[in-house]
Amino acid sequence: MTLTKNVNVEAQAIEAKKASKKLLILSEEEKNQALLHLADVLEREYETILSANEKDLDNGREKGFTEAFMDRLSLSQERIADFAQGLRDVAQLEDPTGKVLTDWTLDNGLQVEKVTVPLGVIGMIYEARPNVTVDATGLALKSGNAIVLKGGSSAINSNEAIVEVMHRGLAETKIPKEAVQFIASTDREATNELFTMKEHIDVLIPRGGGKLIQAVVENATVPVLETGVGNCHIYVDKNAEVEKAINILVNAKTDRPAVCNAAETLVVHKEWLADHKDALIAALKENNIAVHGDEYVLDIIPGSVLAGEEDWANEYLSTDIAVKAVDDLTEAIAHIETFGTKHSEAIVTEDSEAAEKFFALVDAAALYHNASTRFTDGGALGFGAEIGISTQKLHARGPMGLPALTTVKFLMKGTGQIR
Repeated sequence: MTLTKNVNVEAQAIEAKKASKKLLILSEEEKNQALLHLADVLEREYETILSANEKDLDNGREKGFTEAFMDRLSLSQERIADFAQGLRDVAQLEDPTGKVLTDWTLDNGLQVEKVTVPLGVIGMIYEARPNVTVDATGLALKSGNAIVLKGGSSAINSNEAIVEVMHRGLAETKIPKEAVQFIASTDREATNELFTMKEHIDVLIPRGGGKLIQAVVENATVPVLETGVGNCHIYVDKNAEVEKAINILVNAKTDRPAVCNAAETLVVHKEWLADHKDALIAALKENNIAVHGDEYVLDIIPGSVLAGEEDWANEYLSTDIAVKAVDDLTEAIAHIETFGTKHSEAIVTEDSEAAEKFFALVDAAALYHNASTRFTDGGALGFGAEIGISTQKLHARGPMGLPALTTVKFLMKGTGQIR
């Protein structure tokens, strides 16, 4: 399905750049009022969005999209209300721009301030979830950034309808509607154009599967804020409390299996597995969790299938899980280091020294001791809506809320100093 309408990506990027300058002079109150108005308009015009979403769902059924994929794609009046509430929540957050991070005076009397400012224009490239269209827009506008949205073909109708509704809303606010651009094309060349628009786009944020993220990172000349695939691990140590470990595993695997902070691999100490196999097997069976295990696991967990090398790196996005039995914490950490994606990793143990070692040696954006990986989320951590979860180490790492969408300026105030 390729939309044939004429799309001029560069012209849209230029319009966004112009609009970003207008955003710089708006007050926090004006931005907040605009977000609150957008929330009201989205709720009021939900039928328009649902009608467009049904076209995407029909296309998904024809193409045989998976149940998990269809869930991410599907909208309802309740979900649209959630989008709107997300905008209201963002409006209540503190403006991340214009903050003096530090200041000092040089010996010659020159006053120096380090101040937060918007990035400018954000290019957002994402896949099936229409909620990203609203979440990303809200965070961008609140932080004083314009945004160019390029969603996946599977949600093209939904995303276009959402942006059209938001444009009608923005027309009644101080924020120019040109600050939100949507590239209404399923042509990959339109996406590729964004990769090289360094003159107009200040940063690209890819959000989706591994192939999408890899394509952006490898081909973009625009700076990339890299979000990560979530091959998340739960390590159950030999000193893990049984009920606690099972509750954490079940929640991390089954609460929402298709999200990036869901657990994809259980790494379990052999002694714990031998001692508590009956409780684990019962929980797996009760929650319809299919096991791909190593040879040790195959002998213990009925119905499990032998895991291949690809299983240890797989982001199942379903109720399937890989299970690796290990002799000790060192082996567990080595397995995570080999197959993890630096997203979210958890240890379940009553041994505080083991937890401290896990925290020190595991390289990931988010680490947990005796808690589910499902908390790696901007909303859950109190950031408001997030624009993505960064697994890189430069500029931003972990759930990216408003502060991640700013950079800094150094402001110098003098009285005629020369060097």
